[in-house]
Amino acid sequence: REYGKMGKSLKNIVTPDDMYEAYGADTFRVYEMSMGPLDADRPWDTRAVAGSQRFLQRLWRNVIDETTGELTVTEESADEETRRLVAKTIVGVREDYEGMRLNTAIAKLIVLNNHLTGLGAVPREAVEALVLMTAPVAPHIAEEIWKRLGHEHSLAHEDFPVVTDESLLAADKVTCVVQVKGKVRDRLEVDPGISETELEKLALAAPGVIRTLDGRGVRKVIVRAPKLVSIVPE
Repeated sequence: REYGKMGKSLKNIVTPDDMYEAYGADTFRVYEMSMGPLDADRPWDTRAVAGSQRFLQRLWRNVIDETTGELTVTEESADEETRRLVAKTIVGVREDYEGMRLNTAIAKLIVLNNHLTGLGAVPREAVEALVLMTAPVAPHIAEEIWKRLGHEHSLAHEDFPVVTDESLLAADKVTCVVQVKGKVRDRLEVDPGISETELEKLALAAPGVIRTLDGRGVRKVIVRAPKLVSIVPE
């Protein structure tokens, strides 16, 4: 049966032992904790367990070659995009764990893992942080990967990852369009949280705006921070 009560007469009982035998303890744990908020009811769907299994399989393949068993991680520094995503994930997952929001923590881990899967070579600094963050929900595979990465001691004695470079948490720039009489005259790269006053100053000082005004005064400036400034000349 797709949904409904579980019972012997319905011949639809799924026991933890069945799931362990079919998928392993870690996959079972990840699925249970990613189903939704701990205080909410949700239907059991055996088919959805495959998603948790794929997450752990990709994590393994991001570190170890399945054919040779050799490490595939690189010791080179991660690129800027990866470092930013790792930092964002560390902060987000820590907050989710502390708030017992395990399902959203796992979702963030999956996003980071999928990003690493798309790289040509996975940086050690990124995947080690991911493994440490995954350990609370999938301790067995995390411990095995940690050992394969060359660590002699259990990750149980390691601290949770921290962000040492706060600049990585800064919001990305957004593009602000500057118009004069309804026509785009310039574009500015600004912080998402920029104030209207500061954005107006930058817009009036933009080269394209200065050329267009050509000495004329400004009658009105409409600011829609952070993405639009519309200037009405005199």
